[in-house]
Amino acid sequence: MSYTCELSSIDPQPVIMIRSRAKAEDLPEIFEESFARLIAYLEETGEGISGPPFAIYHDMLSDQTDVAMCLPVSKMVPDSTDITCREVAISNAATTVHTGPYEEIESAYVALAEWMNENGYEPTGESYEFYLNDPGTTSPEDLQTVLFMPLK
Repeated sequence: MSYTCELSSIDPQPVIMIRSRAKAEDLPEIFEESFARLIAYLEETGEGISGPPFAIYHDMLSDQTDVAMCLPVSKMVPDSTDITCREVAISNAATTVHTGPYEEIESAYVALAEWMNENGYEPTGESYEFYLNDPGTTSPEDLQTVLFMPLK
């Protein structure tokens, strides 16, 4: 698959999140449970979702991935036991769009890494994945994920 890579940013946005550490094979279940808990919390607070769900990968290189599952909201809400609210922003990032199954997203990361290397950019180590459609109603071939890799 061919990827178009470019520089982009994300304006400051309040989000609620659940941060977890899990093995790669456990991530689909962790994502499903976490997003369900985040949605239930928003229902309790009366707030709505103001954009696509996303994940922040803090460490993908170890056997226990450090990941935060996030939902954007229109305003800050109180933290709860395992749910925190904070503002997320990225001033400078390499970005591309992956279309296809989540299991094949590694090719997008490789394309971004090559593009950054060719253009003299260095990533911070975090990466963001924004999920533009629902895997429950979208065929795997049509899933769209926007990747952001913040730059130093």
